[in-house]
Amino acid sequence: MARILVLGTIAQDDVVHLAQPLQHGGHNQGTGRGIRLGGGGPNTSIPLAAAGHKVTIVAAVGPDEPGERLTRELLAAGIDIDQIAVVSGAATTRSVIMIDDEGERTIVNLGRTAEAEPPRRLLDVPADLTYVRSRVLDIAPLLAEKARHCPIVAHMPPWEAGCRPAQILVASESDLEPRILADPFGAGRNVSGDLLEWVVITRGGQGVTAYGVDRRISRPARQVKTVDTVGAGDAFAAGLLHGLASGQAMPDALDTALAWGTEATLWESSMLPAEAVQRLVAGSGS
Repeated sequence: MARILVLGTIAQDDVVHLAQPLQHGGHNQGTGRGIRLGGGGPNTSIPLAAAGHKVTIVAAVGPDEPGERLTRELLAAGIDIDQIAVVSGAATTRSVIMIDDEGERTIVNLGRTAEAEPPRRLLDVPADLTYVRSRVLDIAPLLAEKARHCPIVAHMPPWEAGCRPAQILVASESDLEPRILADPFGAGRNVSGDLLEWVVITRGGQGVTAYGVDRRISRPARQVKTVDTVGAGDAFAAGLLHGLASGQAMPDALDTALAWGTEATLWESSMLPAEAVQRLVAGSGS
């Protein structure tokens, strides 16, 4: 299996189940569902580790109880935690997640743990693939250097010019501005430069489309009754990384990603559980 480096946030998710869809400006009734490990870093890393990959996460936490607890959970899940920085004076990232009866989620971020300098340590970690799930803008030079040694898959946004040197960009249609949707590959080239090979845009229940320089690949989504959409996009990214790391060409990698992302919506969890990953991997033969 592959060595995969993941750059992304570690968060404590405080989960609330809403009795009805969120009403702006009104009184909303909900039930606390406890706290759980979340954030784009763990949500992507843990399914990949369950699939047998060696995963290292580059992230930051505060010197507090949530940071210590979440780091222990990552270690227990088989993640290499040596590149997690503890930032003095900071609080560990926390999010409030509200989920309605349709499985749709609303996320309120209550601050993020930020490092004072770009994490140059990511250059020292050997990797076959690197995944970037961060909106930080000052890491472009590091990614350009890392891309000389392994392919990079990066989440979008951000979409500022030159901010994400990467071979593949992944985004949700709901996050993108109209100008990007009008010319996904052209906009992606502005973000990633000449490295870019694919822009992959997820469309929820409508499936996914990958845009290359002269090719477009679309795949439909399997229709299911969703339970919890938290982390579905991260599970999609993990499936895409697994497919690519397993030697799949983009059409098959998209199928794998859709299977992982769809499966994630069937579980009340911020990430795709290990048992589901192992069943998906066994069923695909990869």
